[in-house]
Amino acid sequence: MTQLTTAPVARQSLVVIGNGMAGMRTVEEMLKLAPQLYDITVFGAEPHGNYNRILLSPLLAGEKNIDDIMLHTREWYAANGITLHAGDPVVHIDRRKRMVRSASGREVWYDRLLLATGSKPFIVPVPGHTLAGVIGFRDIQDVDTMLAAARSGGHAVVIGGGLLGLEAANGLLRRGMQVTVVHVMDSLMNQQLDKPAALLLKNALELKGLRFLLEAHTSEIAGDARVTAVRFKDGSEIPADLVVMAAGVRPNIELARAAGLHCERAIVVDDTLQTYDPRIYAVGECVQHRSATFGLVAPIWDQARVCGAHLARNGHRRYVQQATPTKLKVTGVDLYSVGDFIGGEGSEDLVLRDPRRGIYKRLVLAGNRIAGAVLYGDVQDGPWYFGLIQNRTDISSMRSRLLFGEALCAQAA
Repeated sequence: MTQLTTAPVARQSLVVIGNGMAGMRTVEEMLKLAPQLYDITVFGAEPHGNYNRILLSPLLAGEKNIDDIMLHTREWYAANGITLHAGDPVVHIDRRKRMVRSASGREVWYDRLLLATGSKPFIVPVPGHTLAGVIGFRDIQDVDTMLAAARSGGHAVVIGGGLLGLEAANGLLRRGMQVTVVHVMDSLMNQQLDKPAALLLKNALELKGLRFLLEAHTSEIAGDARVTAVRFKDGSEIPADLVVMAAGVRPNIELARAAGLHCERAIVVDDTLQTYDPRIYAVGECVQHRSATFGLVAPIWDQARVCGAHLARNGHRRYVQQATPTKLKVTGVDLYSVGDFIGGEGSEDLVLRDPRRGIYKRLVLAGNRIAGAVLYGDVQDGPWYFGLIQNRTDISSMRSRLLFGEALCAQAA
């Protein structure tokens, strides 16, 4: 009797452009569901495995080292049968041939393509922005450049008083530099904090040694071969041995746009994270979903779960945007912000101020529900407020105790 054998089915090819957190989290989610479905090839611009970009600030401050922030070593890629081309970014996508070409000339064909190209720091285009000593704050190389500058001491100027700028400023201060934060608005972290909380934050950071110039408009970065000063529109200037641009990021979409994919501010995707080309998906800071772009990790993890399921042909999930809290990673400063903290017509504020203890809480109510929260100094109830926002909980019965936290509300109930 002749025994019949079946030939192994050839696996499809999945190519991932971008070796960062979003792309690799998506691959992890896909491997949980369909570990044998694809031959996977990953291209990354940086010469490393995948690392936790969120921990660049502690790395700069000396609280972490490189090994602490690595998420996937080269051994992990090998163990999972993934071909990694680190330090060899893709420079061309041929959608007709379903092929990508890297900077080294390597060509790989794909059945499915995942774009996870992230974002690039916005470099304020003033005269002198290309001088040596002017950098962004996005990767390990930027941290290495800042550490080299810090070893010589001197003055650092951080342009941008948002979350990333303050974390960079704190790290450089802890490395021994004199640091001035320049911000065009009249309060710090204006996209996450109301003005009373921003003032408390500014006062706390000044006590640590940071300096601030608010409502300051940079007009020029001075220097010959290297930066020596930053000048402002009012004619004043401050010395600078290092300038860190932390004035926001821009989605990295040049490769996708050149390939003819539909892009607006970022790569437009649907609820499955699929682009207008059904063979191409995109996740992370390079995508635009229902007019929104993304810079925090929580929504990107949600995107990875959805996209990973669809790549695994287990496509029942849909990505839904949700409010995401903001926390500041500066030692000794406790800050939590989520939702609509400004409010509008018909909204109400519940506010608790305790200047002596350095505590400030503000809850924005819309109807009988919490729409947003800003906490400074005492943030332990932040996740609870976040849950009340997500669940659209009716807070009528605990309104009078709401500012005093979960424990008191539960005790009263």
